[in-house]
Amino acid sequence: MNFRFFSTMICTLFCLGLYAQESPENWFNLDKDMDGTFGVSTEKTYNTLLKGKTSETVIVAVIDSGVDYMHEDLKDVMWVNTGEKPGNGIDDDGNGYIDDIHGWNFIGGANGENVGADTYELTRLYGKYKKMFEGKDGSTLKGKEKAKFNDYLKYKKEVEGKQAELQQQSAGVMIINDALKTLKKHLGKEEITAEEIAAIETDDEELQGAVGAIQSVIDRGASVAEIEKEIGGAVKYFENALKYAYNPDFNTRTIVGDDYSNSYEKYYGNGDCKGPDSSHGTHVSGIIAASRNNDKGMKGVADNVRIMSVRAVPDGDERDKDVANAIIYAVDNGASIINMSFGKGYSWDKKVVDAAVRYAEKHDVLLVHAAGNSSQNNDVTGNFPTDKFGKKKFFGPKASRVWLEVGALNWKDGKDMPARFSNYGKSNVDVFAPGVHIYSTTPEQSYAKFSGTSMASPVTAGVAAMLRSYFPKLSARQVKEIIMKSASPISQMVNKPGTKDEINFNQLSVTGGVVNAHKAVSIAAKTKGKRKMNRVKGTAKKVVLP
Repeated sequence: MNFRFFSTMICTLFCLGLYAQESPENWFNLDKDMDGTFGVSTEKTYNTLLKGKTSETVIVAVIDSGVDYMHEDLKDVMWVNTGEKPGNGIDDDGNGYIDDIHGWNFIGGANGENVGADTYELTRLYGKYKKMFEGKDGSTLKGKEKAKFNDYLKYKKEVEGKQAELQQQSAGVMIINDALKTLKKHLGKEEITAEEIAAIETDDEELQGAVGAIQSVIDRGASVAEIEKEIGGAVKYFENALKYAYNPDFNTRTIVGDDYSNSYEKYYGNGDCKGPDSSHGTHVSGIIAASRNNDKGMKGVADNVRIMSVRAVPDGDERDKDVANAIIYAVDNGASIINMSFGKGYSWDKKVVDAAVRYAEKHDVLLVHAAGNSSQNNDVTGNFPTDKFGKKKFFGPKASRVWLEVGALNWKDGKDMPARFSNYGKSNVDVFAPGVHIYSTTPEQSYAKFSGTSMASPVTAGVAAMLRSYFPKLSARQVKEIIMKSASPISQMVNKPGTKDEINFNQLSVTGGVVNAHKAVSIAAKTKGKRKMNRVKGTAKKVVLP
């Protein structure tokens, strides 16, 4: 295999955006008119419309990979289940979950073991149908069995094709990885520089190839340290993808210990709501609610929030049963808003998630969901979970009225305004919010910039929390309507995500606009609330801004 070819491939796959122009600090909280950056106007809102106003504490559930609840910027805003006594092994509050102090973990076992990596839903479906149809002649099948067989062929083609593709790419990654090792050995040290590589003169073909491979990536603007970091991540990615994500024989439910065939089973898991890798969930939580007055790290969007960590998202695709239970747990334990920064292309048991979404709507809880990072049109391509109900009730709605689907905005103006990875959809994506180079909390007292609709969703959830906190009589439906009505419209030609084709930004979502806290608060202040119940457990804490 050609070193130079694979260095180009690796840069394309793993280095995109790594060396881009630096984004403004705290840009997602900034205001277009005041700061020149299209954030959601958080700071402007607190300094004007909400200055001196009182608010009620709002619980926001983060269904994710887990949250580092001891982080310096989160420990003071974590939800605490005061009905539980930590570590006594007793369900003190009688909610069915033992020692759920900051939330619950639906992808862990009763013995404390946790799921890390998991398969993709596509892989699970392939494995399921493989057991049913492998070696069978589909021409003899009819009706539903024939339809399932055709699905099996589709899943088989996609999974096995992906396995072959990953194996080829993995081989390329290893070539680049080996090239770095070769150069280090030749130079006799672990830390090498671009200057040292450029100075190498040799007739050895292997060494020449290693120099050429690394040099071609350096020429794109990367340092050797950055190449090494990205390659390390790539090696892990391909290893996990082949060993777990696309391996139909891999089964994590032996760790959880539940009856996976029963989607309506409850009360499994454990109280470890941080888990083995809480990077994603910790980052999401910081965007929503990182302490705004402790002079540390960064400021979240909402200023009077408690984060409830509900772990249901592994390194792989979340499972419908766990998502449904996570939603119900959050609702039953007082959440007013649920952030869901996850998604997948297939669903195992959509009806159980639909039931949980209906449950949330019945109890006046807002659901905020990331649109996905595949540069796809969600109006024509599946993205689960979704607000659309699979089975319609006779007089019931066809979709949830308390669901917000969020695409990702770039901090740059012009044609690059929509994030190039963001999913979109004039019918199925409601609004866009900042989602590129978002600086937020990560585990063990650290901070980092992540990009994704996973970041745009909590920005929106934070604005929703602001509204529910300062205007507690607003219902979940009203909060959704206000956020959509107040979105700042953008009517200009931009690059359709993932392409250079031009499209008007207003065609990328229902609103054609970007979340705006200042406008939302202005509308909320004039809106008569319709809320019938208070979701917050106990007495709401009053906060007055200076």
